[in-house]
Amino acid sequence: METAQKDRNGLVVVAVGGNALILDDNHKTVPDQFSAAKRAMKNVADIVEAGWKVVLTHGNGPQIGYILRRSELALRELHPVPMDYAGADTQGAMGYMFQKALRNELIRRDMVHDVISVVTQVKVSVDDEAFLAPTKPIGSYMQEEIANQMVERYGWKVISEQGLGWRRIVPSPYPVDIVELNSIKQLIDTGTVVIACGGGGIPVVERTDGSIRGVEAVIDKDYVSSMLACEIEADLFVITTNVDKVAVNYGKIKEHLLSEVSIAELIKYQSDGQFPAGSMGPKVDAAITFVQSGGNMSIITNIDNLSSAINGKTGTIITKNG
Repeated sequence: METAQKDRNGLVVVAVGGNALILDDNHKTVPDQFSAAKRAMKNVADIVEAGWKVVLTHGNGPQIGYILRRSELALRELHPVPMDYAGADTQGAMGYMFQKALRNELIRRDMVHDVISVVTQVKVSVDDEAFLAPTKPIGSYMQEEIANQMVERYGWKVISEQGLGWRRIVPSPYPVDIVELNSIKQLIDTGTVVIACGGGGIPVVERTDGSIRGVEAVIDKDYVSSMLACEIEADLFVITTNVDKVAVNYGKIKEHLLSEVSIAELIKYQSDGQFPAGSMGPKVDAAITFVQSGGNMSIITNIDNLSSAINGKTGTIITKNG
């Protein structure tokens, strides 16, 4: 099995999960997230020091939830925060946390590297069927009366979850283009560590005159990260999550962890329903897409094992032929 170690001086896209900054329910504050960012970026610094060119992406699920919750609590006095604005907000704040933590860690290692966050817009199609059937829950649970008020006042789509209350849902369209792609490429060429496409990117649609407008939607960050990795011709695509390896029969007696696997094998597991859409499904899809599109290798692992996984020692390593 060929490992990623042979591509030591190549280009890697690392998709960091939004939960990487929320270590547990007792550590959710902004200072807690800064501490978690320091821990995560030490692992990223390891691969920068090993000679990799690095592009980071990240999720924003918990963080955008906090923004929307604050907005909901302030509705008696202030207007609600639009989804595209909230996405931009998290890109700036989380990018700042990662950017500062990584820069400081590199300085401690006597390494000189620019680290830059790019507020990234991602185009989706106005004709995407996701807009006809929103499915992505966001924000907090509401009583039915409040939910009805939001529907009437702001046109929200809401669903009822038994025993929990009512919740807003928004579309989750598929990404079709990254607006700032050329700028990201130029930064990579200068040796800059780039943080981009945070939270799946700010969702926008293109008007007939070429201008763009933001939309109320959420784009899956793993799909965007895979697209970015393909577009910049990365050698390696790594998705970090809260487990070291992908499992089949997860949580069952015959649970089996995957170490080295071909895309054909993963697709077979997919067809057997092994990877639910709400958990490992998008990550597996994104990993497969990168390899199918000509990428050398995808890896799924956790952030603490990033360097070890890239060196072929752990994680689920996905290649064309296994």
